[in-house]
Amino acid sequence: MARTQLARPTDAPPIAHGGTEAATRSGGDSFPSPEELPHHVAIIMDGNRRWAREQGLSELEGHAAGVEAIRALLTHVVRRGVPILSLYAFSRENWARPDEEVVGLFALLEQAIRQETDELVANGVRVQLLGRLAELPAATQQSISEALAVTAGGERLLLNVAFNYAGRTELVDAVRRLVAAGIAPDEVDEEAVSNALYTAGQPDPDLVIRTGGEQRLSNFLIWQSAYAEFYTSPLLWPDFGPEAFDEALLEFARRTRRFGR
Repeated sequence: MARTQLARPTDAPPIAHGGTEAATRSGGDSFPSPEELPHHVAIIMDGNRRWAREQGLSELEGHAAGVEAIRALLTHVVRRGVPILSLYAFSRENWARPDEEVVGLFALLEQAIRQETDELVANGVRVQLLGRLAELPAATQQSISEALAVTAGGERLLLNVAFNYAGRTELVDAVRRLVAAGIAPDEVDEEAVSNALYTAGQPDPDLVIRTGGEQRLSNFLIWQSAYAEFYTSPLLWPDFGPEAFDEALLEFARRTRRFGR
């Protein structure tokens, strides 16, 4: 019987989503090698406010505890050799929260940037913002811009901070860039869209982690996460530390990724 020849679309499967299948690991194996670990991990840091209520603290104190959790985790991520980490810090939907909380979040971000920039540089971390910087208060914009410039030489970890970010807004901004560039309709493909996103030039996330027990993307990297493995942790973000991160990496290494094959 003659073998059927299919006329496949020229852009399927996308080269960007190619890759080899991950080998299944047994529970008794040693920690995965760097080749078996995700190259890009994205984290939805959920649970600061619930953690604060459980501790009898204010919501702002819960967010401050969340910042401390980031500090502890960053050093560990660098040690594990994960090249890219994306953190969902402030969504555009968060503008709907009370003014006091939003102002407090901006103040926490500015304080964290001032206090941690030197350590980020020492650890080889380069910071990149994902989101609409121009919509933020002037002082916040300046702090972020300074951190981006000072850490630009970091080569051990690219830290994407999604602040004033929303996945649908990112796609709107990407379409606007394509239209402004005069791209013809028949030249718009997945590669063109990817190159117009905030994450242009970066590999897509291999692993998306959400803390707090929820199981949804909440408008975070919705284009980039199309082929990502999703992992949810019951831990609230301030309690999510290096050990919990390693559990997520181990689970990733045990899975087999087929990319539709």
